[in-house]
Amino acid sequence: MDAYIIIGNSNTRKASLVRSLTGCFNRSVRDIQLQGSKKPLRFYARVGTLQDTRVTVEQYVAEVTRARAEAVLFCLSPEAHKTDTLEYPDAQAYVAALRERGWRIKAVAVLGQNAGGVRAPNLRQYTAAPTAPVNLTARDVRAQFGWV
Repeated sequence: MDAYIIIGNSNTRKASLVRSLTGCFNRSVRDIQLQGSKKPLRFYARVGTLQDTRVTVEQYVAEVTRARAEAVLFCLSPEAHKTDTLEYPDAQAYVAALRERGWRIKAVAVLGQNAGGVRAPNLRQYTAAPTAPVNLTARDVRAQFGWV
């Protein structure tokens, strides 16, 4: 599974960014055209962070499998859930667990400054995202992700 991830603390406009990129309100399947490809990919987009919506790695993998998507776009909080750190860990633990399952982390956009320890070749920080117009952040993230 190809994964595109948005990481950010509260109030960094993660949900607004996902909605701007996909038109998805909560979660749904969207066709997204990648640069250089002849046909769009079937993406499963999810707006809320997995920790805040209390979704474990196992639950998310099952959810994506049911959607029959080729790629995913989802959000993570850099920190673990405040009251259940084992069940809903930090971003780094989610990413490691997904990699163990064979998922390919294609790109990571960090809104603000806290990446939660995640490292990826195509990771970029958008430090102005919490205050910049969301359409400008979306334009830059779209370019980073290689989306038309």
